[in-house]
Amino acid sequence: MCTIVHISGRRLLERAEALAVHSELAGGLTRTSLSREYRGAADLVLEWMREAGMAARLDAIGNVLGRYEASTPGAPCLLLGSHLDTVRNAGKYDGMLGVLSGIECARALNAAGKRLPFALEVVGFCDEEGVRFGATLLGSRAVAGTFDPALLEAKDSAGVTLAQALREFGLDPARVGEAARKRAEVLAYAELHIEQGPVLEAEALAVGVVTAINGFTRMAVTLEGSAGHAGTVPMNLRRDALAAAAECALAVERIGSSEPGLVATVGRMEVLPGAINVVPGEARFTIDVRAPADAQRLRAVQSIRAGIAAICARRNVAARIEELQQQGVAACAPWLVEQMAAALQAEGLRDFRLPSGAGHDGQAIQAIAGIGMLFIRCEKGISHNPAEAITAADAEAGARVLLRFIEAFEPKR
Repeated sequence: MCTIVHISGRRLLERAEALAVHSELAGGLTRTSLSREYRGAADLVLEWMREAGMAARLDAIGNVLGRYEASTPGAPCLLLGSHLDTVRNAGKYDGMLGVLSGIECARALNAAGKRLPFALEVVGFCDEEGVRFGATLLGSRAVAGTFDPALLEAKDSAGVTLAQALREFGLDPARVGEAARKRAEVLAYAELHIEQGPVLEAEALAVGVVTAINGFTRMAVTLEGSAGHAGTVPMNLRRDALAAAAECALAVERIGSSEPGLVATVGRMEVLPGAINVVPGEARFTIDVRAPADAQRLRAVQSIRAGIAAICARRNVAARIEELQQQGVAACAPWLVEQMAAALQAEGLRDFRLPSGAGHDGQAIQAIAGIGMLFIRCEKGISHNPAEAITAADAEAGARVLLRFIEAFEPKR
């Protein structure tokens, strides 16, 4: 029985618009984990899951989980999904499209009265971006059983801990471990996502198969100089933390530009005391380094550390570098890549494969299951931005490929 006819790209975009209403930012989209706005989005997704014939619930960390039962109840699942939280002033499709596409596939199967030999589970992870508590992949790490309980004491900008936020959301932080899934329960993880880059658009392709997710290292740097009067401290006697930080940022940019595939970003900077007539005595900034090979990334991190040390020694400024988080390259399972490529071709599309420069929940889920990803084209490669845009035709093409993949899915023997 054909189920593809029940896929609707227009419905995917309409539902993305409906989710975007649940925002902390008036006139834009910001939705952080465990917030009131996240609750509104989660309730809407739960409703859509149930309409699609799924049993739906919140798990112990606030992930939204829906299950379309197998022909044999209790069978292991093929896990699909993405995240429901956003960056600040976000686009409408990053994360959300993967959750909505999974529901759309379950809806199509249910409309056709079709059950599979495995269950289909769709998850909307509660915190992939790490905006609120400063640590990424919280929901997916909990599902993978790799969540660090020390993160329960992480605080948001208002001083609210993750543990407190969970309690206010109606969850028990002592039970976060109950979100973990066993390897035997999950046959594989598959995610559909916007590319967040320009490659598919340059190739005039709607859909591509992801080969790997680049690794990343994130650091926080604090430079301590000496604050002083802007009119009385001679230039040659200054220990200007901001001037040193600016030079460090240029060094990060230079190193990030030194090899193909490598990128390095200073994304946030804070200057103290922050007065117009005071030489800055302290500067704090973040560094994000990503690469398709772990050895390449680690070399770059070492070069950045050495560069900062040299700049600060010359400027008589003290430097402290803290590693916040690192994640190695997550290779997509070759057997899933091939099955996704076959689904792509079955839809009459070219077999095109590309890596992901952005991080995804699959980086955590690979601890318990093989991972696979599909990308769909986004306009000009713009993402993490209100200008993020996709077409209904591309969204439908991606969901059709995903459904082809699901219906033909063969677990690894």
